[in-house]
Amino acid sequence: MIEVSALTVRFGGVTPLDSMSVTFPAGTCGLIGPNGAGKTTFFNVLSGFVTPAAGAVRAFGEDLLAMAGYRRARWGLRRTFQTEQAIEALSVFDNVGLVHEHSAGGHRATRRQDVLTALEFVGLAGSPKESVATLGVRERRLVEVARAVVGSPRVVLLDEPAAGLPDEETQHLARVIRRIPEQLGALVVLVDHDMSLVSACCDVTAVLDFGKLIASGPTAEVLRDERVIKAYLGTEDKV
Repeated sequence: MIEVSALTVRFGGVTPLDSMSVTFPAGTCGLIGPNGAGKTTFFNVLSGFVTPAAGAVRAFGEDLLAMAGYRRARWGLRRTFQTEQAIEALSVFDNVGLVHEHSAGGHRATRRQDVLTALEFVGLAGSPKESVATLGVRERRLVEVARAVVGSPRVVLLDEPAAGLPDEETQHLARVIRRIPEQLGALVVLVDHDMSLVSACCDVTAVLDFGKLIASGPTAEVLRDERVIKAYLGTEDKV
């Protein structure tokens, strides 16, 4: 599991994470909230791009914040980003292979099979030689997920992987995400604004609003929480 204790991030006078404490158990967990709530900042802390002002993060019992960023990748922390990171000039295979080389330990003996396994896992087994530049939105999103699951990840952070996808393609993505803990054994934290995707994938969900944790627990209960509804819809308190 991931245990987060009093995690605080400050950028000048702005506090995007304000004493956040939450536990993400094994499986797929959701992290939701309005734009600017602090979700991507949280991912950036876990990835090593942002150093918190205070707090602790333990993943599988290890002090994650004590690791250098590159060691976190080698340890098994992977992520996707809101903006695509795949290199258009490279093939699908080479994009995933590049991550394997730098993040999965670079075991050359298993590189080819690991990459092909990741592509098959997400549903791109027939496209390894295609250039990313020729792919549609669905396939490009799946390349991003393949890059996050190649090798032996322990924690997979997915930052809005369904952005721009229609419902039918989001359903395929949901099936892929649900299989990550089951078949790869990795803990997944999913950030997305599509509540149907979150509901389909996540047993447990946490909610941030203005950097503060306002709810955490079983997904169905959290999505019915009045504080969560207010944060998303801006409903007024009744007098």
